[in-house]
Amino acid sequence: MSETKNKVRSISVVKVKDREIPIDERLLKVLRKYVYTQMTLEELAKEIGLNGWEEAYEFVKNAPAWLMWTPFTLWEVTE
Repeated sequence: MSETKNKVRSISVVKVKDREIPIDERLLKVLRKYVYTQMTLEELAKEIGLNGWEEAYEFVKNAPAWLMWTPFTLWEVTE
């Protein structure tokens, strides 16, 4: 009998200036909140620990768009 293992697919990090921000479930929730509500870039920067709206803008610009629309549960892959 074969054994199946579930793994969470590793997603590349988003680069903002000289920092690399790993995408995880918490960050994805904050991104979705940004997309679906009237959250400002200042608020987004504060939530994810960036230094102002300029870095938040760079983060949103560099993040793959599919991240905001794909449920985190779909990142699980069966091996």
